[in-house]
Amino acid sequence: MDMDHVETLECTLCGAEYDPDQVIYTCPEHPGVKGILEVKYDYERVLDRFDEPLDGRIGSQWKYRAFLPVADDVEPVTLGEGGTPLLDAPRLGDELGVDLRVKDDGRNPTGVLKDRATGVSTTKAREFGIDVVTCASTGNAAASLAGFAARGGFDCRLFVPGDAPEGKLAQPLVYGADVLGVRGSYDEAYDLSMEVTEEFGWYNRNAAVNPFQVEGKRTVGHELAEQTRGEVPDWLVFSMGDGCTIAGGWKGFREFADLDLVEEAPRMLGVQAEGASAIHDAFHEHDDVDEVADTVADSISVGRPRNTVKACSALEESDGESLLVSDEEILAAESLLGRTEGIYAEPAAATPVAGLRKAREAGIVEAGESVAVVVTGTGLKDTQSAMRAGGEVAAVDPDVREVIERYGEGS
Repeated sequence: MDMDHVETLECTLCGAEYDPDQVIYTCPEHPGVKGILEVKYDYERVLDRFDEPLDGRIGSQWKYRAFLPVADDVEPVTLGEGGTPLLDAPRLGDELGVDLRVKDDGRNPTGVLKDRATGVSTTKAREFGIDVVTCASTGNAAASLAGFAARGGFDCRLFVPGDAPEGKLAQPLVYGADVLGVRGSYDEAYDLSMEVTEEFGWYNRNAAVNPFQVEGKRTVGHELAEQTRGEVPDWLVFSMGDGCTIAGGWKGFREFADLDLVEEAPRMLGVQAEGASAIHDAFHEHDDVDEVADTVADSISVGRPRNTVKACSALEESDGESLLVSDEEILAAESLLGRTEGIYAEPAAATPVAGLRKAREAGIVEAGESVAVVVTGTGLKDTQSAMRAGGEVAAVDPDVREVIERYGEGS
């Protein structure tokens, strides 16, 4: 197993180092899941391995395989994830007073950015010779893992909270996974998934604790860096739940800047729902952190984020900022994004748009600054919320006069 470009797994709390050629999730020096591990690379070897042109043509995230912590001799488990477009968004940008582009990661194979991470974690399961994969999820990670498990020939066992949207559970069921609805919250489902991982030795995809998992999310940062070469945005906006996505996106973009593959890196703006604000509270050093999550944006409805340290580091290192938005602002942003740019986002994926609007009002983002917003999942994941955001169907009789009455003659 040749993985000499990966140096070590380093604990984010105490700096202890572990062999990357083993299955390990967190630093055992810290109870629970606090000792999150960070993959450290030998970047000279990474650059020696990376010979792809940065010409904006990205077929999939495996263009950046040289940066990913997988062995040279393993065949990736892939559905063609990554390579999503960065779209100019002039109408929405005019409304918000910024030069705006939107990275639409809802176009990934199962409809979510998490596919980037799942491609890496299922490839690692294959590398380690483990044939059962598992995770806890509010829906998106479950669907993603189930799809890639089917692709790679794994058994897949999933733990979801009882209030996960039905639309999100249809996907993993069609993919043939065992879906276990836990009578409790996401955090309780998460704790159960970690217990069964220890009990049965299944390979756990949980993004916050699987050190290789978040590394796949770096590719959204790599792609954004390549797609914005020569015109790096002032701000890069992500929603935050467990903290993995903003941490991964920042790490990928920062790597390209540090290696002089692009000229600079943007400031990060992290956006959370008011009902799930733990990372924002930690970043702003609030004392009254509420561990109960309650928001329409189920994909970021996390009361006890496991990757708070990495997320806050991304905000701090980039001279960034975080803020909170209400469920009403999230649903309004979902509708705004759809009607101005034709991009259909689930609530968590529209949260960055709501955050950008609020950041403009607060003067955090100034008029005319350039911004890239990352849409992390398609609106097809949660059609019930979409109906709340979009309004109701107008009923008419099959009579042209009713249409004329509504729109006028010759409209």
